[in-house]
Amino acid sequence: MTIRIFNSLTRKKEIFEPVQPGKVGMYVCGPTVYDSCHIGHARSVVVFDVIARYLKDQGYEVTYVRNFTDVDDKIIQRANQLGVSSKAIAEKYIQEFNEDMGALHVQRPNHEPKATEHIADIIQVITKLIHKGLAYTIDGDVFFRITAFEQYGKLSGRRLEDMEAGARIDVDKRKENPFDFALWKSAKPGEPAWESPFGPGRPGWHIECSAMSMRFLGETFDIHGGGKDLIFPHHENEIAQSEAAHAKPFAKYWVHNGFVNINQEKMSKSLGNFKIIRDVLKDFHPEAVRLFLLSHHYRNPIDFSDKTMAEASSGLDKLYNALERLDQAAAAVPDDKRPNPGVWEKFQEAMDDDFNTAKGIGILFETVHQINRFLEAHKEADAGDVSFSLNAMRTDLLRIGGILGIFAESPQDYFAKQKTLAAQTADVDSQRIEQLIKDRAEARKTKNWSLADRIRAELTAMHIVLEDRPEGTLWRIEKP
Repeated sequence: MTIRIFNSLTRKKEIFEPVQPGKVGMYVCGPTVYDSCHIGHARSVVVFDVIARYLKDQGYEVTYVRNFTDVDDKIIQRANQLGVSSKAIAEKYIQEFNEDMGALHVQRPNHEPKATEHIADIIQVITKLIHKGLAYTIDGDVFFRITAFEQYGKLSGRRLEDMEAGARIDVDKRKENPFDFALWKSAKPGEPAWESPFGPGRPGWHIECSAMSMRFLGETFDIHGGGKDLIFPHHENEIAQSEAAHAKPFAKYWVHNGFVNINQEKMSKSLGNFKIIRDVLKDFHPEAVRLFLLSHHYRNPIDFSDKTMAEASSGLDKLYNALERLDQAAAAVPDDKRPNPGVWEKFQEAMDDDFNTAKGIGILFETVHQINRFLEAHKEADAGDVSFSLNAMRTDLLRIGGILGIFAESPQDYFAKQKTLAAQTADVDSQRIEQLIKDRAEARKTKNWSLADRIRAELTAMHIVLEDRPEGTLWRIEKP
């Protein structure tokens, strides 16, 4: 099958044809490490984690690079506020980022370069731009000459003349053009600085990503990704400086994920709706967070709320329920020549269409419904009547889980942890709940229906939801 990717540069879906057959170079802009990462960062990281997983599954040799911007105005400002070094701030939040992403089951990229470790690469690109007359120096600062790149605006669709008409009047009057951007910033007291042919200073934001991506992936590579907020000016400026320096295309496919809103409002600290990843993980299983983040097409916005997260958590319970039942049923049935149900093929078709995880997850739940419907109609003793292979279906589910980053635990471990977490969060006595469920089961066995109903009512008042199954009763806490 053929993978098609929506290319932000051409604004249409294109057949994916990598620069080198069988190999994929992918660069994704990582965080500026001056604060804790929020759920918006998580969406970008999880989306590209899934893309990398899928490309690997399809047989590509993937070189995935995601950077850290560890020198920046915001980092310096935070360091000055706290009276520590910029390096200390960056290292603290890089460690926190890695912990958060590890908790979300994100696989580490092949390379995670830091801007401060690639100053020589950055200086080399800037020097080339100066020698070609595409950049100029003023008082130790170096600016890219934006008018020298005729295709400026091709990614964002912005026209330079339109932007100039509305340019702010408080721009740096030393620049030839208000939209010329900094490649190198001259040293200032109290700021980190490195020696360069242009004088001591530090790199601008945009040049860092150009230099680091080309260091690991070459002057032309396959996929460049990030959030939609990076299209302008960051990615637009990356294209300008990279293609001007080397006179060749920079990245073939530009992939951008949509935003995460909070209760249908834009997430911002000023509104007080800023959701830090580690706070979210205190209340929700990491795989439920992943399921939520992937439940809409990556290019569309997604709304974080108690409701949407409860739906994701409930959905994850259903997936693990089905996997547990399938484990038991498949183990009892010899895997003969019955046909494969084609679950993976349907999922693959969705992913080949611009990595449509929303459709893929829909297929997953359709399969779960099919599994449950069959197992209810045909108990394990009659499982041989099924027209498809249960073992093949289980294999497909686990393969899909490997792409989405779920099913990392056994169903038994998952439900045990969920009960413990739910009990702690809701401050309930899990042992008492288990005893009430046993008492109810005994009451039903002796046909004492009134007692069974009273116990169920008591559990319902405690926000305990029961699911009666042939192999026993499962319970979960449903937030009021």
